[in-house]
Amino acid sequence: MNHHEEAEDRPFSGLKIFSGTANPQLAREICDYLKVPLGNVEVGRFSNGEIRISIGENVRGVDVFVVQPTSQPVNDNLMELLIMIDALRRASAGRITAVVPFYGYARQDRKTRGREPITAKLVANLITVAGANRVLTVDLHAGQIQGFFDVPVDNLSGVPLLAQYLRRRGLERETVVVSPDAGGVPRARDMADRLGVGLAILDKRRPEPNVAEVTHVIGDVEGRDAIIVDDMIDTAGTVREGSLELKRRGARRVIACATHPVFSGNAWENLREAGLEEVVVTNTIAQPARSEIDGRLTVLSTGPLLAEAIRRIHGDMSVSALFKEPPAML
Repeated sequence: MNHHEEAEDRPFSGLKIFSGTANPQLAREICDYLKVPLGNVEVGRFSNGEIRISIGENVRGVDVFVVQPTSQPVNDNLMELLIMIDALRRASAGRITAVVPFYGYARQDRKTRGREPITAKLVANLITVAGANRVLTVDLHAGQIQGFFDVPVDNLSGVPLLAQYLRRRGLERETVVVSPDAGGVPRARDMADRLGVGLAILDKRRPEPNVAEVTHVIGDVEGRDAIIVDDMIDTAGTVREGSLELKRRGARRVIACATHPVFSGNAWENLREAGLEEVVVTNTIAQPARSEIDGRLTVLSTGPLLAEAIRRIHGDMSVSALFKEPPAML
């Protein structure tokens, strides 16, 4: 077989995908979609706890993508990403794209009081200095984090994927999409437009981190099915308070939707107490095989969405089409 035929047989001959240990299942789904093998890398620990990375194949001149959300344990996963990027850069990879479906430290994106760090910017610096030539992520907590990087950042939206699922699931005519706070209104409006339904807003204040109090509901929810949409569910305090307040205001059923299932602290307890019909999230962060909210957790795959973005980046094509409609679900 000559080289020309071989290249036609393997359309992604110049592309390789590697995964850290944060979410190997998602990396496998991306590879399955693109019909490429997962890159050979050994991730281990030295006896003192330092991370040891060994790339097991030639990457010289190759277009490389490293899949590693910086979810819990955040610092281990971040260091793993940085060290893997460094190893690839020193092995003369042609271009390195950090695929970070969930960007840890994103909530530390500005100073809210004196003498605080802006850790989201520090992490952007670390990823760039390690050697990433571009970044692919999903639903950054704050849009301006794109500008913290001096390399191109593709920030995909999880809303089209969530909306696609909700449309298939079937909606009552009297459904309303609810933003959990004023800052989330653009996301909620996008979801409401895609579903062709109305919008309501919770007036929320945070007396301290990871504590939410809902004081008002702006919009009519009585007798309606309410869909709370957010970029992440962390301790689920917002979802719990929001759901209970919506029920008090006469909402029939409440569904919670978010891209990133952080689920830390007493999240499962809060979700159980919230009286939700369903919790819909994606797999940007790996989840245990069994959910603690028996049958009410639905996890959608971002594999096809990220794979399609990788295919387009590799082929120097536009990624923005993916903001309109995601590829068909696996």
